[in-house]
Amino acid sequence: MNRRESIERITLMLGGVMSTQLTASLMGQAINEGASIEVDEAQRRLLAELADVIIPTTDTPGAKAAGVEEFIIRVMRDCYVLEDQKTFYAGLAKLDAACLATHGRGFVDLDEARKIEMVKDAIKTNKAFFVQMREFTVTGYFISEIGATQALEYLPIPGKFLGDVPMKPGQKAWAIR
Repeated sequence: MNRRESIERITLMLGGVMSTQLTASLMGQAINEGASIEVDEAQRRLLAELADVIIPTTDTPGAKAAGVEEFIIRVMRDCYVLEDQKTFYAGLAKLDAACLATHGRGFVDLDEARKIEMVKDAIKTNKAFFVQMREFTVTGYFISEIGATQALEYLPIPGKFLGDVPMKPGQKAWAIR
């Protein structure tokens, strides 16, 4: 199974297990009315690069092209309390610190192979952060214009309901709007 296929399966599973905060963000709600962490440019770039390792550019644009980092920043700001934001961004900083300690450079400055190596390590050593990051990335990607129209089969005006339509071999899954 390749990475793209596993992400599609994860997306299907997410339908029933998304967090309250993520669901609120998809509905455009801001449930955090308290203080929020101000994200700087370095954190923004780090989020973009990490998301792009999770969903890289292949025959379709990846997470970075879809602007997934902006989705993640908005979700954290609008839907998570300050303590949860601190925990998430601490996990991000931990990944970058591990890169500095191991390779002498931050995550953003590593080559693709080393980024993948560090993400695999983060899955083991920083699992809670990585699971949340992956959930944000997959959700943000597939609700973006790029994810909905290029990675999925998009039908803007579906017409009549057909409950059992066979898919052609190699056809992408349908985007639901």
